[in-house]
Amino acid sequence: MQVTEIDRRLLRQLQLASDMSTGTLAERAGMTQATCSRRLDKLTRAGIIRGQHARIHWPALGYEVEVSLRITLEKTNPRAFDEFLAGAREVPEVMEIQTFLGRVDVRLHVLARDMSHYQHLYRSQILTLPHIAEVEALVQMAEIKSGEALPL
Repeated sequence: MQVTEIDRRLLRQLQLASDMSTGTLAERAGMTQATCSRRLDKLTRAGIIRGQHARIHWPALGYEVEVSLRITLEKTNPRAFDEFLAGAREVPEVMEIQTFLGRVDVRLHVLARDMSHYQHLYRSQILTLPHIAEVEALVQMAEIKSGEALPL
């Protein structure tokens, strides 16, 4: 799909506030509500808009600890990645999984209520995942910048 300047204008506004009504979005992007609706549908069908999500402030719900785990896997088993990833997907507190080329194979973003909860998760659910060779934990101190918005 060829993304036009009109589409970019719409996406810029959508990045600012994805929860605004179609009417407000259309007005801010300088188009009619019908045109806005058609373009949103087209961008969604093309996979450019992948959905709208609630951004939850986890500490307000009691999740105070965020840990980024950098994991190197044992690669002697050809199914190591698949088996590890299948297991990691089953841990509810694992919020994000990324794979990499290089020394680190996988990064898990883990949320926990406190350090005691994290320690329990780490020992009972993370370290029991298959094919782990090495784990490096980075405990987040502060979030400085977060988001997917890019200048369009």
